[in-house]
Amino acid sequence: MKKAVIGLLSLYGAAAEVYFEEDFSNGMDKWTVGAMQGKEMGKWDITSGKWTPDAEATKGLTVTEDMRFYSITAPLDKPATSKGKDLVIQLSVKIENHQYAFCGGGYIKLLPAGTKPETFGGNDEYHIMFGPDLCGYDVSHIHLIFNNKGENLLKTDKIALEYSDKNEYTHLYTMHLKPDGTYEVFFDLESKAKGKLVDDWGFPKPMIDDPTDSKPADWVDETMIDDPEDKKPEGYDDIPAQIPDPDATKPDDWDDEDDGEWEAPMVDNPDFQGEWHAKKIENPAYKGEWAPKQMANPNYEEGVQLAAYDSAMLGFELWIVNNGTIFDNILVTDDIEYAKAQGEKLWRPVAKAEKEVKEKWDKENKPAEEDMGSGMDDEDFDEEEEEPEEEEEKDEL
Repeated sequence: MKKAVIGLLSLYGAAAEVYFEEDFSNGMDKWTVGAMQGKEMGKWDITSGKWTPDAEATKGLTVTEDMRFYSITAPLDKPATSKGKDLVIQLSVKIENHQYAFCGGGYIKLLPAGTKPETFGGNDEYHIMFGPDLCGYDVSHIHLIFNNKGENLLKTDKIALEYSDKNEYTHLYTMHLKPDGTYEVFFDLESKAKGKLVDDWGFPKPMIDDPTDSKPADWVDETMIDDPEDKKPEGYDDIPAQIPDPDATKPDDWDDEDDGEWEAPMVDNPDFQGEWHAKKIENPAYKGEWAPKQMANPNYEEGVQLAAYDSAMLGFELWIVNNGTIFDNILVTDDIEYAKAQGEKLWRPVAKAEKEVKEKWDKENKPAEEDMGSGMDDEDFDEEEEEPEEEEEKDEL
């Protein structure tokens, strides 16, 4: 199997143009750490984390401090372009200290020439921003942002992560941008979103609403109206909402002189039907939902490729609440099949073995007091909790 994978990689590698590939086996030799003005910066390191199936193979770029900003960049091995070509960005992210309160970005930015590594920060221009953005379990999605003439365009509908996607294991994120204006995003090599750039981002569209067009004053957009032939029944409004309780009787010890005249308590009237409304019928005058006329968009450039960039660098610019996020296997190429093959080679084996190693690590490293409360296995727990059938039925109720 390993020989087959190597053979496939050789085949893809011959055709693929690789602009950047990093597994951090040489540490941070390619990278320059930046410092944002006025920000408290965190320290980067190269580690494999607390638990890993292969400490050497899984070493990656790690954020080591809580509540810090992080900045780091690297020049591409060769200039990358999406002009007339496919562009693929891929990276693995392991959020080791993931928990409900975790907040932090894990996205990478593709950068233009001229970016200053020493001061790289959130205000610097970028071409593409891609990767996970997590905050607890409610705000968790994959960011994919494109720059269009200086404006950063967010995706109209977020690429949401499922509950089962959000954990402390290593995950692989892949973006495939095509010159025909389509895209696809993969999570762990499975398609998560795809479509057209012009439909899913705020790029100029060929046609737009005519700003001079307005809805006519006599436009009828009510689909249903009151039935003019439906009349309120005679005496309808005379029916009271409440009536004296017909089943109530005056107490034997009631004294009219001392207690006053006895009155039965009021109860809801079963004959009362509320405020009367005429029946609804379809409106014969309905003209449909009004929409403004369409006109050619003066800002739309016919035949111009969207998200067409010449890029020279990439980098991370992040705010991290919990340390322990590890970035690895960063790839920028023009070949999606090469990226998938690299994912199968570098990420898949780690993903398969990681959970088992993590469970073993937890067992060996959890504090003794935690083990006393949670160390009982399921079988022991079931034996202690066995009760007569009657008790089980009570619990179900």
